[in-house]
Order: sequence, then structure tokens, then C-alpha cells
Amino acid sequence: MRLDKYICKVLDLSRTRTASLLEEDRVKLSDRSVKASRKMQEGDILEIHMPPAQSLEVLPEKMDLDIVYEDEDIIVINKPKGMVVHPAPGHMEHTLVNGLLYHCQDLSGINGVKRPGIVHRIDKDTSGLLVVAKNDMAHESLAAQLQDKSLRRIYRAIVHHPFSHTIGTVDAPIGRDEKDRQKMAVTAKNSKPAVTHFTVLENFKDYAYIECSLETGRTHQIRVHMAYIQHPVAGDPKYGPRKTIEAGGQLLHAMQLELIHPRTKEKMHFEAPLDPTFAKVLAELEKEAANA
Repeated sequence: MRLDKYICKVLDLSRTRTASLLEEDRVKLSDRSVKASRKMQEGDILEIHMPPAQSLEVLPEKMDLDIVYEDEDIIVINKPKGMVVHPAPGHMEHTLVNGLLYHCQDLSGINGVKRPGIVHRIDKDTSGLLVVAKNDMAHESLAAQLQDKSLRRIYRAIVHHPFSHTIGTVDAPIGRDEKDRQKMAVTAKNSKPAVTHFTVLENFKDYAYIECSLETGRTHQIRVHMAYIQHPVAGDPKYGPRKTIEAGGQLLHAMQLELIHPRTKEKMHFEAPLDPTFAKVLAELEKEAANA
């Protein structure tokens, strides 16, 4: 295997990250500089000198947040389509975390400087509910609920192709796509278990409206699983077909959230209406079906 591919695979680094390590001469093979194309051989001694992590300051930013619920421990947000949840290098502004820091001043520090308070996330173009921890006690409780599945998340999606059955479960492990490091895939290599349950709410001529509940929380799980069973989420530029509904991203909405309050131990249920773009597409499909 080529040296650069070997580093990507073993350390789970992106191609860009690996290329920069090589360009900065941070990779040594048997104590010598080496090219990315060099083929790895048995007995090679590889040294990688990782640069120290940079502390990136995340600045509070005033923005209108759709707050569904808030108390001293947690805040439940209805995230709009198009908003990134947490900052990343090259994208340190206009994220949900920037807005939360302005609104709350303080969030749990368990996930570090770039992801304060973030217990779980939803993709940029997925809309809907997520809960944020305002202190470490709440964060630890919510993280434990994710593990034992008492924190429940229910999504709505419009997917390609009608179904012949009304309920189903996709039980297929998800890991990094070997051909494209920016994507996830159903794979047996370096993967983790992933389970998605779904119910068909309405079938249309070319699409279906479904509800999904997650048993696990892998990156892009619903999008990957639905594409795997040949029902990709409509509007999805990453996992869907080229010919799809133009909706500025995948038609996926985190509609319901159930959790046990970290302090009071009360069972709580939250629900958010469909994103306007999603609701418009669904109404058009229903109107088309009624006139057929």
C-alpha cells in the first residue's frame, strides 16, 4: 500500500491532512524523509510527528435561536436547515455554538473548545431538534442516555421510490468510505454497529414520506442507511442521485426528542414542526397525488 493511503487508513486521517503532514516533512520512514507514493514494506519503521493542537477561540455571536425549552441545565434548540452545529478550522463563525455562547455565556466543557455543550449533532442541512448541555453534570447524564438509548430521536424524511412494505429495520455497520474520505458507507472494515428503524407514512409516485428512529448515532446514519436500501433521502447531494428534488440539501428533519432531565429525572418530550422547505415539498407531493 502507498504510504499516504496507509496513514489515512491507520490513523483515520483525511487525504488533505495526510498530505499536509508529508509536505511539512513530519513523516519519517526509518528516520528518513519520504514521498507519499512510496510503497510500505514489512519491517518499515514509520514515525509521524503530529503538530500540537491549536486552541481556536470560538467567539460569541448574536443570532436568533429557535429555543424550544431552556432551564439551568439544558437548552433544546430547533436548528434551521443550513446552520452548522459547531465550528471547525476554516469555519469558525455563524455556527450554532457561536449563537449559544452569546445566549448562555457558559456551556459544558466536556467536548472541548470547539464543541462546548454539544452532546449530539445533526448535519448542516438537516433541520430539527437537538439538546445542549449547559454544565458538565447535564452533559454526562445526556451522554449516558445516548449510550443506554433512553435519549430517543425521531426523524422525518422524504426518500426516493415508494415502499412495498410499511415498516422496516436497517441493521448494517457504518464506517468511513474507503474511496471517498468525506463520506460514510455500510462496510465491514473499521466500522461500528448502526441500526435504523423506519415506518412508511405515505407513498407517492416516485417518493415516500417516512419516519425514522435511531438505535445508534453514527455520522450520516439515516442518509447512509436509506441509500444502502435503494431509498436515498431526496435532495441529498452526497448520497442521493443526481436527479432529485432541489431543496438546498437533504429533506431530513429531527422532529421529536425524548430525554430524562439530568437533575429532576423527569421524562421530557419535545416536538418541532417541519422545516418550511420540507413542508412545502411534502404539500406539493400530496397535492400531486390527490390530482393523479
